[in-house]
Amino acid sequence: MKEQPAAANDKTIKGPPTGLAVLALVGPGFVWCAEFIGSGEVILATRTGAILGTAVIWAIVLGIFLKYWIGMSGARYTVCTGEGMIDMFDRIPGPRHWVVWIVLVAQFASATISIGSLASAAGIFVSRLIPLPPYLAAWLVTIFCLSVVWSGLFNILKIVMSLFVLIIVLGVMYVTVVVFPGLSVFLQGLLGQVPAVPEWATTTYGLTDNPWREILPLLGWAAGGFASQVWYTYWVLGAGYGAAAGRSYGQPADLDMLRNLTRSAAEKIKGWCRVVYTDATIAMVIGIVVTVSFLIAGAGILRPNQLAPEGPEVATTLSTIFSSQWGALGGFLFMLSGTAALIGTQIGQLAGWPRLLADSFRICIPRFQKAFSWKTQFRMFLIFFLCTNMVIAYSLGLRPVFLVQMGAILDGLLLTPLQALWIAIGLFIVMPKLLSEEAREILRPHWVFAAGLLIAFLVFGYFCVFQIPFVLG
Repeated sequence: MKEQPAAANDKTIKGPPTGLAVLALVGPGFVWCAEFIGSGEVILATRTGAILGTAVIWAIVLGIFLKYWIGMSGARYTVCTGEGMIDMFDRIPGPRHWVVWIVLVAQFASATISIGSLASAAGIFVSRLIPLPPYLAAWLVTIFCLSVVWSGLFNILKIVMSLFVLIIVLGVMYVTVVVFPGLSVFLQGLLGQVPAVPEWATTTYGLTDNPWREILPLLGWAAGGFASQVWYTYWVLGAGYGAAAGRSYGQPADLDMLRNLTRSAAEKIKGWCRVVYTDATIAMVIGIVVTVSFLIAGAGILRPNQLAPEGPEVATTLSTIFSSQWGALGGFLFMLSGTAALIGTQIGQLAGWPRLLADSFRICIPRFQKAFSWKTQFRMFLIFFLCTNMVIAYSLGLRPVFLVQMGAILDGLLLTPLQALWIAIGLFIVMPKLLSEEAREILRPHWVFAAGLLIAFLVFGYFCVFQIPFVLG
């Protein structure tokens, strides 16, 4: 009886692409980076560049690089097992569903605030391109993004998000080339400096003299937060890499298939792991380049003019300054790239958070799964976020920086060190127990994944334990 699942492995798991053909199948990474290039880049990176200059480039590079290891490691698990990160968390040793319960409670609050803050910010930018009240523009953005993700089809998401990435890169690179500070200044920004908050920022805008109040949200939103790394496993599932081929959302791994995994099937999966490495690396490079570009734009344009906008004037100030420097084209391109980044992230969040919450409800509250199909659950959460977005955009939409910073700390930092630790346990302890003996040897992760996850755990753990209380206090 065990030979039947084993024989099926070779047929159900496709051979991986090789050489340049790998690039043709890169897709989850574009969805991933288009999702995490958003409010943290357009608003936080630009504003932090205005206040602290290019000296904090290191924070962007560090945050994205460490989360790259978290996201890629989780995606590797999905390629090898065919299940997403939430199901992996449910297999962590300990009390029943304890990790997923933590995720469910924390992420429900984070999702509501983060999605609402993004809708508010996007509404302000769109209202500067189209003469509409910001709250109404935010509602329209939410409805548009909801319509894109309503079908749940990955290919539609991949095409739309890839287009937004292209617009973002073209727009912000044009601006950055003009205000690039020079190679020596750029390299100095990688040295880990923590510059002082300038006097004009404290007197004009009432900012505190604690630079970490600006750096921490930037770290938290660089490469997205906790949820973004979970969603990357969903995009890999949607693309059908490795053991994810033929799988659908909202399903745990096929344990019979994994226990009977043949050597040849495991070799194919190992080849798909290399596709994920390429996919994730491209996303990391794009994320670093675009985020650093927004920071350089803020340092080159806003800082000399002693501007650090935080209310609805964020978009207006950026557009006015860029237009005054390079005419209408410069201002328009920056506004267009910023708007594309915010809308792209909103699409990613509305595609990802309902999946995360539906998985968490399925595991923690089995009756919810029995009462509603997965697609119904997904759409129920979409409607919920549509309603909360409308309320937040109407009542709190004029405070985009505050909302985005709150979302960055809640989703970007608080659970991230635990996420790195849980993924390490899943990859090195849980996964080997699910695989056949011959597959276990072939798919054993390299020690470099353990090193990357350990460093991410220690670095983000330090910020959570020592810096967040200090900043909030």
